[in-house]
Amino acid sequence: MSRSKGEDVEPVVKTESGRVQGQWEEESAVFLGIPYAEAPVGPHRLGPPAPRRAWDGVRPALHYGPTAPQPAVDFTIIPEPVIAGEDCLSLNIFTPDPSPTAALPVMVWIHGGGFVTGCSASPWYRGTRFARDGVVVVSINYRLGAEGFLRVEGAPDNRGALDWAAALEWVQANIAGFGGDASRVTVAGQSAGAVACLGLMAMPGAAGLFGGVIAMSGAALFNGAQHDATSQAEAVAGQLGCRPTREDLGRFSPEELVAAQAGAGAGGLGALGLFIDGEVLPSDPVAAIAQGTGGSLPLLLGTTQDEAVPAIIGSADRIDPERFARRMGRLGLSETQAGAYRQLMPEGPLWRVLARASGDRMFRLPAARLADVRAVASGNDGSAGAPGASTYAYEFRWPSPALGGFGACHCLDLPFVFDNLDAHWVETVAGAETPQGLADNMHAAWVSFVSRGDPGWAAYNSDRRPVMTFDGQSALVEDPLGLERAIWSSGD
Repeated sequence: MSRSKGEDVEPVVKTESGRVQGQWEEESAVFLGIPYAEAPVGPHRLGPPAPRRAWDGVRPALHYGPTAPQPAVDFTIIPEPVIAGEDCLSLNIFTPDPSPTAALPVMVWIHGGGFVTGCSASPWYRGTRFARDGVVVVSINYRLGAEGFLRVEGAPDNRGALDWAAALEWVQANIAGFGGDASRVTVAGQSAGAVACLGLMAMPGAAGLFGGVIAMSGAALFNGAQHDATSQAEAVAGQLGCRPTREDLGRFSPEELVAAQAGAGAGGLGALGLFIDGEVLPSDPVAAIAQGTGGSLPLLLGTTQDEAVPAIIGSADRIDPERFARRMGRLGLSETQAGAYRQLMPEGPLWRVLARASGDRMFRLPAARLADVRAVASGNDGSAGAPGASTYAYEFRWPSPALGGFGACHCLDLPFVFDNLDAHWVETVAGAETPQGLADNMHAAWVSFVSRGDPGWAAYNSDRRPVMTFDGQSALVEDPLGLERAIWSSGD
C-alpha cells in the first residue's frame, strides 16, 4: 500500500490488538504511540509487561506516546521531550509501504539516556529517511530508573529489559502488516540503548527475535552484579521509609519513586540499569559474547572519537596540571601513562587530553576489546575453522565546531546516521555547516547493514583491526587505537 501521487487516504493497519491509523509524512507512513503492552500501572505496576488488550474500532496513531517516568533534566545533547501519561510502553513505526507483501528489512531502535532518561520521541530518531531508503523503523519506549531496573522483592528483575523483549515479540507478530519482514529484524541502539542491544544478545528470552545488532557507543556501560542492585533497592526504599518490596514501593507514585532514586544517589546516568539477575540476564553480556553467544548475529559496533567531551568541557577552565594529573590517576593512568597521552595530543589543552583519555577508558577501548574477543570467538581472527557472523567496526571523527568545540562527542553521530541534519537542535550542537555528504555515507552504511548484514567495508579481525573512520574524508584505517592500547597496556 505504498502511497500514490495525490492520494490522501491515511494508512490503516490491523494489529493483534486492533486497527491503527497513521499519517503520511515524506512519502512514508508514520504510526506513533502504538501500545505494545498494558500501561505499567495499577495491577501491572512493577510487574512484567502484560499483553495489550484488544480495542474496538480504529485507534489513532498520530502522536508520540507518554514517556517513561524520569527526571526532567537534560543529560545529553539529544533533544528529548518528557510527555505526561501512563501508557508509556508504546512504539512508533516509519514505513514506506504498509502492506503485507512488502517484506522490507526492519530496524528496532532502542534509545539511550543512561537507563534513567530518554524516549523514542526525539526528532533525531525520526525514521522517515530510513523508510525512504527501504527500511522499516520501529522505535520503542521502555521503563527506566527504579520502575525498570531497581531490584524489588516480589517483582521480576530487569523489567525494562523484559519490555525490550516484549516489543520485539510484538514486532514479530505484527510487523508484516506494516511492510516489514519479521525474519529480517536488526536491533539498534546508542549509549544505554547499545547496552540494551548487547544485553539482548545474551538474554535467553530474546533468542530468535532479531537477526542483527548495531551497538553505538555503549560497549562498556554494563551496570554490574546482583549485590549492587540489592543495595540500590535498599537505598531507594530507605528514602521512602519502606521495604524494597513490590507491595510497599507500589504505594508510591512513579514521580515519588523518581525523586527517591535521586535522593538515594541512583538518579544519575549509569546508576541504575541492566544487571545480572540469573534469569532474565544470566551472565555478563560481554563475557557471554566472548564465549560465542550471539555468534550467528552480524554486529556493527563503534564509538565517537571524543565521547567524553560533554562531561569534561564544563570544568575545562579548572583543569590545571595538578588537577589533570589527579584526574588521570583516577582513570588508572600512571604519571608516565598520562605523559604519553599528552604526547598524543601535544597541541591540545589539558582538558581535551583528559577528555580523550576518559572517552578511551569508558567507550573506545572497551568497544575495541569487544570487537577483538568477538573476532576470536567467531573465528574471524585468522584461525582455522568455520567463522561465525562478522563484526564491523567504525568510529565517528567529525569534530563539531559548536559549543566551544565539542568535537566528535557522544551522541553527535545520531543525526548523521538517521540523516536528520535538519532536525531540531542539530545546528545548535553541530553548527550551520554540517556535511550532508557524511550523513549520506553513514546513513547508507546503516541501511546496508540492516538490509544485508554488511555496511560495505571489511569485517573486523584481530590481526589487522580494520575500522571505518567517518569524517569529512572517511577511510578504512587499520588499528586506529594502537597507540592508546599500548599506553593502557603498559600499566598492566
